[in-house]
Amino acid sequence: MDQLSLSNPVFTAYAIAAALMILKGVAMSWLTVFRMVSENGGFRNPEDLKQTMANPRPHANQLAPNERVERIRRIQLNDLENLPYFLIAGLLYVTTEPSLLLAQILFYGYVATRFMHFAAYYTAQIHDIRAALWTPGSLIIVFMAVSTILRAVG
Repeated sequence: MDQLSLSNPVFTAYAIAAALMILKGVAMSWLTVFRMVSENGGFRNPEDLKQTMANPRPHANQLAPNERVERIRRIQLNDLENLPYFLIAGLLYVTTEPSLLLAQILFYGYVATRFMHFAAYYTAQIHDIRAALWTPGSLIIVFMAVSTILRAVG
């Protein structure tokens, strides 16, 4: 059985988790745009103040920082700092031929922690809660990377 094929149930579990994380990452861009439009602000570039169909009444305050827009941007930045490591570590981990159950726990556990982290960040929970939701996902990445190294050298 080819390890990187949907006929491999471990790869299928990875593919589902990876696709969900990719969709979440892309959704953050859409959420940022939605928030900027709904707030009519939080724009970043001077050219965004030109009158267009999307911005019929531009004003200088649209370039001012907007906390509701910036919160979404911080969530997106957190994803950009974390998701690539999961995508790479998870793919490498598939090649170690782990048990399906362990792989599912790791892959879907990571997805669950990222969605819970998003909810905590979006609702402005304290750092301790966000960190408690971020840490398991980070440890999952570390576990997969170390497992891959050990399998490769052993």
